[in-house]
Amino acid sequence: MDPRDLSAHTPYRAGRGVEEVARERGLDPDTLVKLSSNENPFGPSPAAVEAIRAAAPTVHTYPKAEHTDLSARLADDWNVALEQVWLSPGGDGVLDYLARAFLDPGDSVLVPEPGFAYYPMSARYRDATVDSYPLHKSEDFAQTPANVLDSYDGHRIVYVTTPHNPTGSEMALSDIETVAAETADETLVLVDEAYAEFTDAPNAHGLVDDREDVAILRTFSKAYGLAGLRLGYALVPEAWADAYERVNTPFAVNSLACRAGLAALDDEEHVERTVETARWAREYMHDHLDAPTWESGGNFVLAEVGDGEAVTDAAMDEGVIVRDCSSFGLPECVRITCGTREGTERAVGVLNEVVD
Repeated sequence: MDPRDLSAHTPYRAGRGVEEVARERGLDPDTLVKLSSNENPFGPSPAAVEAIRAAAPTVHTYPKAEHTDLSARLADDWNVALEQVWLSPGGDGVLDYLARAFLDPGDSVLVPEPGFAYYPMSARYRDATVDSYPLHKSEDFAQTPANVLDSYDGHRIVYVTTPHNPTGSEMALSDIETVAAETADETLVLVDEAYAEFTDAPNAHGLVDDREDVAILRTFSKAYGLAGLRLGYALVPEAWADAYERVNTPFAVNSLACRAGLAALDDEEHVERTVETARWAREYMHDHLDAPTWESGGNFVLAEVGDGEAVTDAAMDEGVIVRDCSSFGLPECVRITCGTREGTERAVGVLNEVVD
């Protein structure tokens, strides 16, 4: 017995882990600097850790109350109705839920190239077809309405990522508005703002109030340091917000994640420290890395190093883990997560030694 044909799927390749690299290279895991997965170098908020400990004895119960509490808090923070907040297991869950809600077999979607591998995967799970719009290195991966609209042909969902992974480029709010205005009423413009805490650019959540064809993706994995708990959410227009009850996996967001998320939202100092350090690290890499880099609105920097796989491999030998971008179609590049000051300085020093 075989599964259905999945040959069109490009598997998501996660950044290498500390324990994995330490075993493979015979290194002490405590000496490694992992800057390959855009994680928070400071870990989760201490308040979130305490909330997890406090909630642990209750994990035998389903998380209905916890789900409601976090949804209500987010609705209040964003000034939207409760039903407009779609909690999900990570940002990936948002992609799945919106694909379930909008895609019929044979529909088509439009994704950025390069871009996050799970955009097309989640669409193909619904038997949709996938087209792409290009972000050109020669244009510094600029995101403009023309990039999108020149490739648009009535697609059911159009994915926009700002800040964009792995390049760090951003799409201006006015340009997102243009894309939404110039696509069909039955086209959903899905704005992935997983890295939005790290930029000063205006976010797109106001479009959810003004339009019925825009949804926003957010996550607790990056600035809030809860990647291991898989917690994300969407902000959707009120007109079709009740679709959540028909596509949501029952109790998909666990109780510990909900409680940690609530605590993390209250720890503004932790988020501010994270964001300030990321901005410092971006500038440090731009100024000190002996390789071309691109401006970034995220907690990472893309660098052109010649042979990304070789540089990544050599850096791991020296205890620094960065992301080879071959899976993004950029084999000449690596993506470097913003670490602590010490970790960033060490990574830049090692990369400068191994880059040709």
